[in-house]
Amino acid sequence: MTQATDPARPADQAVPSLARSATILSLGNVASRVLGLVRETVIADYFGATGAVSAFRLAARVPTMLYDLLVGGMLSAALVPVLSDYTRLDRREELWQAASVALSFVAVILAAVVLAVELLAEPLAYLLGTGLTPELQAVTAGSLRIVAPTVFIFGCAGFLTALLYALNRFTFPAFSAAVFNLGIVVAVPLLAGRLDIYSLSVGILGGSLAQLLIQLPGLRDAHLRLRWDLQHPALRRIGRLYLPVAVGLVVGQLQVIIDGNLATRTGEQSVAWMQNATTLRELPLGLVSVAISLAALPMLSRFAGDADWEGYKRTLARTLRLVLVLTLPAAFGLFALAGPVVQLIFEHGEFTPFDTLWTSRALWGYIPGLIFAAVDWPLNYAYYARQNTRTPTLVGIAGVGVYLVVALTLLRPLGMIGLVLADSAKHTFHAVAMLALLRRDIGNLGRQRVVSTALKSLVAAAVMGGVIWRALPPLNRWLGTGTFWHELLLVSVAGGLGAVVYAGLLALLRVDELWLVRDLVARRRGASP
Repeated sequence: MTQATDPARPADQAVPSLARSATILSLGNVASRVLGLVRETVIADYFGATGAVSAFRLAARVPTMLYDLLVGGMLSAALVPVLSDYTRLDRREELWQAASVALSFVAVILAAVVLAVELLAEPLAYLLGTGLTPELQAVTAGSLRIVAPTVFIFGCAGFLTALLYALNRFTFPAFSAAVFNLGIVVAVPLLAGRLDIYSLSVGILGGSLAQLLIQLPGLRDAHLRLRWDLQHPALRRIGRLYLPVAVGLVVGQLQVIIDGNLATRTGEQSVAWMQNATTLRELPLGLVSVAISLAALPMLSRFAGDADWEGYKRTLARTLRLVLVLTLPAAFGLFALAGPVVQLIFEHGEFTPFDTLWTSRALWGYIPGLIFAAVDWPLNYAYYARQNTRTPTLVGIAGVGVYLVVALTLLRPLGMIGLVLADSAKHTFHAVAMLALLRRDIGNLGRQRVVSTALKSLVAAAVMGGVIWRALPPLNRWLGTGTFWHELLLVSVAGGLGAVVYAGLLALLRVDELWLVRDLVARRRGASP
């Protein structure tokens, strides 16, 4: 039976592919997030949550912001959808030509940006950290000069990631972020005695280079070369799709700058506390929502290109259900275990119990935004797959407005926590608006069980969080406290108890995604040597 006479078939075939691709990306994210936590533990152990760490954090944001603006936002919104059109075997030579033109153009822009950052390090440091002392602003400027070349390296690595995603080759890019995190893990113990806080910037530089190099084996068959052709149709399509995204990203990056600037006015340690909490919030986002959404993007792009809207809706619905089933327990569990988790990962060396208290409070404020941000990833990618970048951009700009209103309202009475809650309000608004617009544009998802799965998962996750919360005091008394191993045992036992409760409730409520996750884990174990 052909695809035209059996519209359900493509989506059915896409489910195992989506699951396999998401599993690969999730495994890479597991490695990345684990090493990311090791990285943050090393930073906390050697430098604590001091003003110098806040100054470094502000400098480290610049390469990330510029990458997001120049390549990261383009990756999912334009590069993958456009390059995916050239990936059929009979068009491979066209693919290499299009990729060469786009990469050459991006490389020139990135090189110019690196030069600008090097020349403007002091003004940028003042803009980012107005509330810091001149000494700490000097640390920010010095760190900026060291990390500036990573803008070029990050950008090239991101382009290769997009090309590999378009080819459905997920393994090498999946683990690229993991090797990046090794940069600081290796550099700080070796160089902290000689370079002090600047060893962190050297670690970022080394990690970015490793992130680029690890992806090269995945493109051994690629015919990439310098090629300058501003009239190439692929470059023009990428530009057309990316222009609205770029506008939204500029506004979004302004919010990041304002957020950091306002945070420095609430205390020199606030940026460090907020970054530690953000690291924990991003853990389930990276492991679940980002991985599943990236795996779904090429399939959604092909369904949209073929006008197979039944396959498109079915794939999107499966993506949303998987994200909800896996993100909700992570959010409730992280809320219940905020203190023990922060203590386990960060409270060593120079990181004090006072830092743990404020990092935990920041994490609590980020949790509501975590849930909505997780849903937002597949919704944005659903629009990118249809080569519609304007809608997410406009919603993103409105979301920044929501952030500013809430942040400026809550800054004086709540300080740093007001900024955290403003960030959660932005994510909440964005996800709700995207849901409403998607329903307007493609209709509801029909009998795809998204709402019922969300409600069942929410009930199960809330009960699980309550069980963990009530179990913590007796577990503390029973297991004891005071050492790393006590903390690890406490988090493991409480987390394991929560997982059992959640899985049992999902089985009782007959949530099908539980069995899909079980089968994926079983297949992955069976494939292991």
